[in-house]
Amino acid sequence: MTGAPGAGKSSLIGRAAQRLIESDHQVSLAVLAVDPSSHISGGAILGDRTRVRFPLDERRLFFRSQASDQELGGVSRSTFQAGRLLMRLFDLIVVETVGIGQNEIEIQYIADRVYLVMQPMAGDQVQFMKAGIMEIPDCFILNKCDQEDATRPTYHALRVSMSFARPGEERQLPVLLTSAQSGAGIDDLVADWKSVRNGHGRHSLLDREAYYFQRWVRDEFGRQGLLRLQSSHGSAVDFLRKAGDFDQAQLKFAAEQAN
Repeated sequence: MTGAPGAGKSSLIGRAAQRLIESDHQVSLAVLAVDPSSHISGGAILGDRTRVRFPLDERRLFFRSQASDQELGGVSRSTFQAGRLLMRLFDLIVVETVGIGQNEIEIQYIADRVYLVMQPMAGDQVQFMKAGIMEIPDCFILNKCDQEDATRPTYHALRVSMSFARPGEERQLPVLLTSAQSGAGIDDLVADWKSVRNGHGRHSLLDREAYYFQRWVRDEFGRQGLLRLQSSHGSAVDFLRKAGDFDQAQLKFAAEQAN
């Protein structure tokens, strides 16, 4: 779940999460919310928890905040690793990114399905046609749609702009109209979440691990490390398959560089 500050991501997630567990008594859900870190102090308020209000005695719901650690892209350097752990404990994980602008698109390499949360009067057709964040969502959410007079022109502007922002897109991307305040559209969002749980995601776990393994190699060993990975082992996917899992791949590659 990504979008600009003030679009209502946290409130929407909290409302939808509770509706999900009310409608399915077998499902569990974790929320991983990334909060911006100060470039001056390095600290973060981690304030999203105040808007996502879960019952204290509900064990099927879990919330964890992360500081962005001044990383660009809308997520933290450790978001993917935290998600790998939560995948083994919960049925569905919702990642809420930092309030982002037009170029923070890192979430597309973590999530099975990317939702861009917008609000009425968030922009005109020219704004919607700009490259960047508009190119990556699998689903658009127009939140705060209880403001009907503002919602209608924004919805139509978004629809008209999609063919320009996403040229060559064969399928018509869904636009959900929601309101965390009134509850409108929450059932539609929950149903879409369930479709992800049933396997309709954009990436396999191996693809995501390969992307973040390459990032780890680059961060730890630079461009030369990436060249050694490619020349000695081919692709990151091949190396991960040989190593067995992500953690073993890190240990094996680090050992090779030490020799």
